[in-house]
Amino acid sequence: MNEKNFEYLKDQIKYTGFGEALENELKEKMQQQTSSFTLNHDAHYGNDIAVATLNFKKSDQSDMYFFNSYKVDLQKDNSKESLEQTFYINKGSNITMKEAYNLMEGRAVYKDLTSKEGQVYNSWVQIDFKESDTSGNFKLNQYHQNYGYDLESALSKHPIKELENAKFKEDLMDSLKKGNLQSATFLQDGKEVKHYIEANPQFKTINAYDGNLKRIDNRQTKEEKQSEGQSTAMKHDNKRQSQSSDDDGPAAPQEAKKRKKKQSNSM
Repeated sequence: MNEKNFEYLKDQIKYTGFGEALENELKEKMQQQTSSFTLNHDAHYGNDIAVATLNFKKSDQSDMYFFNSYKVDLQKDNSKESLEQTFYINKGSNITMKEAYNLMEGRAVYKDLTSKEGQVYNSWVQIDFKESDTSGNFKLNQYHQNYGYDLESALSKHPIKELENAKFKEDLMDSLKKGNLQSATFLQDGKEVKHYIEANPQFKTINAYDGNLKRIDNRQTKEEKQSEGQSTAMKHDNKRQSQSSDDDGPAAPQEAKKRKKKQSNSM
């Protein structure tokens, strides 16, 4: 067995989101020197179960093995039929197991991808469940930088409290880029309300859901943003008016004193 090859594959498996539990089985399969082999990994996301089959193939020219792809069989809690999708391993940043689950949930993931020419580029990736290839794999739509989706700008159109703090904002954006359905605090009528949001690069916006995961109309959250802004503006106006009244207050007695003094002189 090629030890360097084992170490490389061990790390590749780990950083693709499958942890370290497959190390012993990986070593056993490599020692058998078969032309190909598979490893299985189960993951639970809430009540959903995702079973991944990792595919390895031996080189025709050497004793090295390659981790080529993994197939995910997703059994959702509320569905009798399972969903399958194969994700291919590339030289660049691979789609992790959790990202694969998020994609199969219909959400988008922001990745560093590598072109056939070896050039690295950034793109949002999202599964198109309406179109599949000859092997039954769903098409992956890509929304490159030139497509014009700006996550930060899309978030700024909503009254999200986390955006007021640089660290919280960064964490929120990082989570959304991984394809997560992320909780966020919305400011509504002066109150804090917990919603869930996800990136929507296709329509250059974000999707928002209430505590029961019911979709919220984007116009509603944008109106809340405007309402929150108007409320803040009114508070500032009232404060300025109050300060103006306070400034006028001391001047009135001075004027009264002047008038009184003038009357006294005339007498």
